[in-house]
Amino acid sequence: MFEHGIPFALNSRVRRLVAPNPGMMTGPGTNTYLLGNEQVAVLDPGPAIPEHIDAILAAGGDRIRWIVCTHTHPDHSPAWLAVAEATGAEVIGALAEDDRFQDKTFRPTVLLEHNWVLQTPEFTLRGLHTPGHVSNHYCFLLEEEGMLFAGDHIMNGSTVVIVPPGGDMKAYIESLELLLDYPLRTIAPGHGDVIQQPREEVAGLVAHRLARERKVVSGLAGLGQTGLDALVRVVYDDVDPARHEWAKLSLAAHLIKLEKDGRARHFVTDDSWEAVASGG
Repeated sequence: MFEHGIPFALNSRVRRLVAPNPGMMTGPGTNTYLLGNEQVAVLDPGPAIPEHIDAILAAGGDRIRWIVCTHTHPDHSPAWLAVAEATGAEVIGALAEDDRFQDKTFRPTVLLEHNWVLQTPEFTLRGLHTPGHVSNHYCFLLEEEGMLFAGDHIMNGSTVVIVPPGGDMKAYIESLELLLDYPLRTIAPGHGDVIQQPREEVAGLVAHRLARERKVVSGLAGLGQTGLDALVRVVYDDVDPARHEWAKLSLAAHLIKLEKDGRARHFVTDDSWEAVASGG
């Protein structure tokens, strides 16, 4: 199912190719999706690994008309250039406001807006602006199948790292809640297998983030003014300490959200934080 370079049919409209970049943050590898048969859209072309690019071109050939990117992290978009040069395909995506961890080569020919639609004789693909993981993140709904291509907004088997400043925890939670307004039947994530109960998955992710936020508030109350190194050990005590450096990124995003909500205070001089009493 996750054999690199071999197209796997998810339904009559969608095939999945898994890039050969497995790892702690990418799972089996980045999922590239090929939509359509007569005219093909490549969704998330993935990293610029020659054998992956060759697999995309072998699977789509001269039928590739569009390249669509959920966002421009280096494991999702860089292969766009080679595929576009080989096929002349339109490149569709959004640019990030910040340039941390971004594919700086990315140059879309079509800039996305919320509710953008690609209509073809075979399928309808709707772009949904879902900032949070990063500011230029879009999910895409394949309307005929009710299949949501979630990029890094939702992963199968793990939670998403939110990296400030481009990552925004408040925006992330709001973007998750936005998805509940759409008729989802399955979620095709950027990493991992298809998720079959999308509404339960989305609701569970919102609940998980809010529960983690409560642990941040509790941790601040217990520790007093503190830094991320001490706080992460309390808030992420259920996470392997080997992952705490990554967890600190999401912890910082939670703290920034709490600061915006008037529930935490940041001391820039020593990069420490403290709780703000309700009404204080």
